[in-house]
Amino acid sequence: MIPREDVWEILRGYDRQRISLATMCSHSALQIFHGARLEGFRTIGICTQDRVETYSAFPLARPDEFIVVDRFSSILNPGPQDELRSKNAIIIPHGSFVEYVGAGKIINNLRVPMYGNRMSLVWETDRRKQREWLESSKLVVPKEIPSPSKIAGKVFVKFHGARGGKGFLTARSPQEFRRRMKEMLKRGKIQAKDAEDFSIQEFVVGVRYYLHFFLSITEDIGLNVGEGRLELLGIDKRVEPIDESYRGLPDVPSEFFDYTVTGNQPVILRESLLPEVMDMGRRVVEVSRKLFEPGLIGPFCLETIYHPDKGFKVFEVSARIVAGTNLYPLGSPYSCYVFEQPMSTGRRIALDVRKARRMGRLHEIIY
Repeated sequence: MIPREDVWEILRGYDRQRISLATMCSHSALQIFHGARLEGFRTIGICTQDRVETYSAFPLARPDEFIVVDRFSSILNPGPQDELRSKNAIIIPHGSFVEYVGAGKIINNLRVPMYGNRMSLVWETDRRKQREWLESSKLVVPKEIPSPSKIAGKVFVKFHGARGGKGFLTARSPQEFRRRMKEMLKRGKIQAKDAEDFSIQEFVVGVRYYLHFFLSITEDIGLNVGEGRLELLGIDKRVEPIDESYRGLPDVPSEFFDYTVTGNQPVILRESLLPEVMDMGRRVVEVSRKLFEPGLIGPFCLETIYHPDKGFKVFEVSARIVAGTNLYPLGSPYSCYVFEQPMSTGRRIALDVRKARRMGRLHEIIY
């Protein structure tokens, strides 16, 4: 593991007035580039050649320059890392970055300053660690089934990593579980390693709400969370093929039973639920500080299911910007109550970097 102090040493060698914000051209990159531009930062897109034309097609969100790699994991090679450091780059992580590079490799091999606490990615991508985090926060989580042989009712099967639902499946019995896993392997939807390492949870009924939070040490607005303030910047709902299954009635083709996230929808929550939502966010922040010091930094998302009789169940936490924030490039129905100017999560990250730099606290939001 690269010590945080080593990353700070690299940061000390930067020209603080020429900081660049860099991210991988995927997931929420357009929002990140657009927000960085609004806050006056130069931007760098880490990109494969086939994506350069696409990311050049959005003039207000086009990165100022591209670092072209043969594949995204090549960002760990000495050449790209040297180039990023020479440009005073701070990497902004997102889901594709975590999935394509890997949390372990980010921890051990990325010698470029990264926004946020890279240790949080370890707790996000490991389902067992994530569950420990949520349970320690006293949140209600879906019941966990210890093994396929214990399946006795509809369950949801997940794999490790930031996969956006890809390969996830449901089953109602041990026999159906084995059959569906075999089918998914045969179709190439999952890999052999996935069939050996997964989590099984009860299938929870209710409405899905994905809550976009931001934890800041540079502002005195939002909900007080010890050393920092908590902001709610937006809420979304994910669009998955399974949501369209009604189109196949009465005989629904198996292709509909896919939980891969393909898009996002904006959502407004019943206002009486906001106190509970903010309290859940606060508890997750407080426990993160005990589990992986200094805890969460910047954006994170609680992924929940709400039932009027059973309340919220939190089935996942994403410890970085999520793609659902792409719905709000000029702010959301919640961010407008916090900031007078349009504020996306991408811009909020850039604002945090700019203010931390001005306050002499840039190292506190970097690892």
